[in-house]
This record gives sequence, structure tokens and C-alpha cells, in this order.
Amino acid sequence: MRGTTLCPNCKTRFKINEAQLESHLGMVRCGHCLQTFDARPGFVPDKPHPQLELPMLETPDSPSLSSLPVLQPMTLAEQVAIVEDEDASAYQSKLRSWPWVIASLLLTLLILAQSAYFFRIELAARMPGLKPVLISYCLVLKCTVPLPQKTDLIGIESSDIEADPNQENQINLNALLRNRAPFAQAFPNLELTLNDVQDKPLARRIFKPTDYLPSSESQATGLPPGRELAIKLHLDTQDLKPMGYRLVLFYPNT
Repeated sequence: MRGTTLCPNCKTRFKINEAQLESHLGMVRCGHCLQTFDARPGFVPDKPHPQLELPMLETPDSPSLSSLPVLQPMTLAEQVAIVEDEDASAYQSKLRSWPWVIASLLLTLLILAQSAYFFRIELAARMPGLKPVLISYCLVLKCTVPLPQKTDLIGIESSDIEADPNQENQINLNALLRNRAPFAQAFPNLELTLNDVQDKPLARRIFKPTDYLPSSESQATGLPPGRELAIKLHLDTQDLKPMGYRLVLFYPNT
């Protein structure tokens, strides 16, 4: 077995064989700086080889300096050849790692794309700057980016019904809608139930946003965060004679 070793004192690399390693328990003398050192820790074999299970040897007496083999420095061509071999090994290692790097990047992109699809509504609500990108993304996937519909963050702050003094069988519904979310929300549907004196339903009607929104409000942009919307509806009760009512909001898709 042949290889090279490195003088720890002057950093000169030498060629060395197995016989030189074993003759004095690895102790050699540098031919450049004359320093004595153990060649085994810095030994690099010329080619990879399987390790052998060697029996333990009794430690003999330390050899005298005069009996140690003297190693001559490697030539420049030999040192260049070693460097080229090391560079080639590093290059081959990098080539083998590239497929794993590419696979990891593709997997990361796939996870990001799936997250953008499933959380597109929340992303658009909390980061409005991303909404144009998400809309373009949905054009490819045939999906939409609707406004959020969080019923726990939007509510009816107040409401009342009063008879219209100018028209018989007419009542006026007044309600105040408030968005408590930190983002714009879709306008909800309103369900009005008119009850009799025993609190039993007489009639029920659902109002969509197009039924109660004033012309100044846009259904597409939704109710801005922290905003309130005053609603006023005129209803014909005919001969129902309601004595009470119930008003709730809901989203049809939730």
C-alpha cells in the first residue's frame, strides 16, 4: 500500500509506503526540515481500500532517530496530481448532490403552490398586495379569490322596526351592520322573520346584498375593516299585523 503523508512542522507532503509505516511504528524523519514525526495520522492512501482487522501488536521500544527512514519531499508534479485528484473528487461529489437539490426545490415549490391554493382567501385578506398575483394564479387553476366570510367577525350592532306613519301596512326596518375584522368582508344575507303576539312566525324573507345596499356601496369590494353600514328597508306587511321580529345575518355558502 502506497500513499502520502504530511510533515506537521513544515507542511511538506511526502510519498510513503506500507513498509516505511510499519518498520518504526510510523515514526519517520522529514527530509526537508529534519523533524521527526508520526506519519500515520496524516497518511492518505493513493486509492481507497477496505480496512483490515489487524491484531494488536506489542509496543516495542522507541526507535532511535538514526534508524528512522528519511522521507524525501514530493515533486511538484506529484503534488499537483494529488490536488487534481482531490478537486476531481469534490467535483464528483457536487454533481451527485445536484439531483437532491433540484428535487428539494421542486418539492418546496409544490408545497407553496398548494398552500397558496388552499389559503388564497386568507392570504388575499391579510396581504392585499398579493391579491392580483392570486387572481392570476386562479386564472390558470380555474378558481376564484372571493372576499372572506367570517360570521364571527361581522354582526348586527342594532336594529328596530317601526310602522310607517304615512302608509298603512308599511313598516320600516333599520339596522346597523358592522365589520369587526381587520380586513374587508363580503356583505352577508339578512333573514327577517315577523312574529305574532305569541312569538310564532308569520312571515320570513331573505334579503341579499343587492336588496339592501345603497348605490354608494360596491358589493365587489365588500365592507371595509372596522366600517359600519346603515340599512333601511321599507316593507309591505299587508294584513299580517306583526308584533315582533327576528333579524339574523348569514352567508349562503357557510
